[in-house]
Amino acid sequence: MASTPAAAEGAEDGWNPVCAFVALPVERGVTALAQGTAVALFRTYDDQVYALGNHDPLTRTGVLAKGIVGTRGGVPFVASPVHRKAFDLRTGRCLDDPHVSVPSYPVRIVDGTVYVGPRLTFRGP
Repeated sequence: MASTPAAAEGAEDGWNPVCAFVALPVERGVTALAQGTAVALFRTYDDQVYALGNHDPLTRTGVLAKGIVGTRGGVPFVASPVHRKAFDLRTGRCLDDPHVSVPSYPVRIVDGTVYVGPRLTFRGP
């Protein structure tokens, strides 16, 4: 869990406040609006928070926040509730098909508030 005072400036510096950290359930996802799009936020058992695009590219539905959170080989992931394909929570890369990915977003926690930053660029397999 990162904490950076600069993030407290809010949306004007590219970081959107989305919710209180304590509002995030452990090992489950929630949907929030950040960066002008629906993102799926996940809080893992070790209190790390990740943000991915909520849109599943394989089914073209907004369901990733409803997925199953787990780890595979030390990689935190969410499995789509529709087809069970796993997406790396850190990068958005599909663990089952390296040619598929979802957008990932950096997350900061400042004074108990979760901030989501601009979309990260995935560099492929």
